[in-house]
Amino acid sequence: MALVAASRRLAQVSLREYSRRTAAAAAASGAWLTGRRSFTAGMQPLRSDNKVTVHFINRDGQKITVKGSPGDSLLDVVINEDLDFDGFGACEGTLACSTCHLIFDEDVYKKLGEVTDEEMDMLDLAYGLTETSRLGCQICLTKSLEGIVARVPESVADIRQSQDGSS
Repeated sequence: MALVAASRRLAQVSLREYSRRTAAAAAASGAWLTGRRSFTAGMQPLRSDNKVTVHFINRDGQKITVKGSPGDSLLDVVINEDLDFDGFGACEGTLACSTCHLIFDEDVYKKLGEVTDEEMDMLDLAYGLTETSRLGCQICLTKSLEGIVARVPESVADIRQSQDGSS
């Protein structure tokens, strides 16, 4: 299962990098300006105004502001921005753990969409579960989520750590 998850993550990263390079090449050649159709015609050029701002409140109360691309999950944002949330994302987004558990304000929670039964099963295993808890791997960014605040719970249920807290 870990091999499948690693392969899936590698494929996502490779596809994302290919898309970035193709978009950059098309922008450099002027395809965006001339309206010529090509394989990448459906893609938008990478611009900072295409990004969505996310504010994470870390376990120690520190506010960390980052930007993510629409379509990326909050787990992707944490990984892409190399945020150091201890134990976060142990299953790499395969919905097999609850280590990407995040807590939202109620108004933001209502914008996040329905919770699947699979996500609810994993949330049942999360420490510090609240009425507005979700898994970061299941929340995909959209422009309507601009400026959201996601609170990282104080503790995490990480099976990679032994009973005494050591790795």
